[in-house]
Amino acid sequence: MSYDVEETISEHRALRLRLATNAHFDSLVAAFETTVPALSDEEALTQLTPDWAAFTRGLEWESPSGFVRTATWRPSELLQHAGSRSRSVVWTIVHHAIAARLHRIEPATIRDTHLRLEAHTTAQPGTVLTLDVPSAQLRSFGTNKITQGGAELDRALGDLLEDIGLPRPSALRR
Repeated sequence: MSYDVEETISEHRALRLRLATNAHFDSLVAAFETTVPALSDEEALTQLTPDWAAFTRGLEWESPSGFVRTATWRPSELLQHAGSRSRSVVWTIVHHAIAARLHRIEPATIRDTHLRLEAHTTAQPGTVLTLDVPSAQLRSFGTNKITQGGAELDRALGDLLEDIGLPRPSALRR
């Protein structure tokens, strides 16, 4: 079977943010995972009431930044067999209120509203946290409401970093 396809290629800019901090890896991971509670889609569906706004307000009660963790991956144990000495964790987080609003405008935004953050150790003491600035990707949709949603995600992400004890990066300024 073969389907017809209309192909569109859009170039978009990504801004990768690398934060090298003196925070101990285990402390930073614990702070992040305490501040951003885990919530799978299955768990969200069991908590969901008919009132979406009440659901998202409840999430913000548990996580003031509004983010929840939808996935956590710790590749270190596997990658040490490939010779890596760094400890690493990758999180996927989402702000359901903002993601849902943007999805109603353009469903393809869901790919850019689920944010990935990575933390790892280096030979130097401390931890490196790496993430992409959400507004950079979302701006490429060329719609003002989506661009505004990207700026909201930037602010919420900056709030989250402050909540775990890191200064707000200049790329995520209010």
